[in-house]
Amino acid sequence: MTGGWPLAFEDVLAARRVVAAVLPPTPLRSYALLDEAVGHGVRVLVKHENHQPTNAFKARNGLVALSRLSAEERGRGVVTATRGNHGQGVAWAGQRLGVRSTICVPLGNNPEKNAAIRAFGAELVERGETYDDAVEVARELVARRGMTFIHSTNDLGVLAGAATIALEVFDQEPGVDAFVIAVGGGSQAVGAMTVARELAPETRFYGVQAAAASTIHDSWHAGERVRSGIRPTLADGLATGDVYDGTFGALSEGLTDFITVGEEELAAAIRLLLATTHNLAEGAGAAGLAGLRKLAPRLAGRTVVIYLTGGNIDAASLRLVLAG
Repeated sequence: MTGGWPLAFEDVLAARRVVAAVLPPTPLRSYALLDEAVGHGVRVLVKHENHQPTNAFKARNGLVALSRLSAEERGRGVVTATRGNHGQGVAWAGQRLGVRSTICVPLGNNPEKNAAIRAFGAELVERGETYDDAVEVARELVARRGMTFIHSTNDLGVLAGAATIALEVFDQEPGVDAFVIAVGGGSQAVGAMTVARELAPETRFYGVQAAAASTIHDSWHAGERVRSGIRPTLADGLATGDVYDGTFGALSEGLTDFITVGEEELAAAIRLLLATTHNLAEGAGAAGLAGLRKLAPRLAGRTVVIYLTGGNIDAASLRLVLAG
């Protein structure tokens, strides 16, 4: 911790050693057709975190968080709450490291994400109506079973794991002007800002949240914590209804601006990524592009990184998106 910032650059370097021993760097690619569609002379660089073993960036977070546990903590197992990708990351890391994992999800969660969590050998607990309800269920299991809770945001290993994405970006392309990053809990944005503070402090950061789940966005603009509620959204990975101690201060300090995107903007971004990159994005995975399309006039002529954070969209949602 440095000056109240939640993550030190040394933590990120340590996390990279853990990640690099297991996961190759993901591609950072540009696409002429995507640049043309975004317009305004913006050069778009897509960081393909959908190429991870879980098809989402949170494989990094789970791997680093579980690698930091003591032998005694590993023996007791871990529990977490998720809408899908964080749970898959923890379950995958647990399977790889021999750590028993229990994953709590709300009722009605993406069935394909649930199946993937089970396929990684985790116990799946389905209770509650929202992600925040699932967090409370996970905390009950901590009290009953003595397991270690791996929060999807308020965890140093999670933040450090997410930060390794930006370390790879700056290795692959030093001349980056800005990042447009989806915010669910904020691990990606805070991780990237931590790296840029050390390597490229002039870089600008823009947060994007789903308008249907805009609590952190609204709190950022209000300068204090507010609760805006959650409506159904394609970006289920961003559907968090609270502000998190581990990231909100850094988001307030480091973001240049923070915007929201609507459901059709998310759907259009999924379709555009599929057409121009031939990669499938889930709603949260396309939020960076959806935000960039709104911000493009302000970023004219700049080189801008977006993260394709995950491709775990369910078949029913994909059919609706492709039908327009």
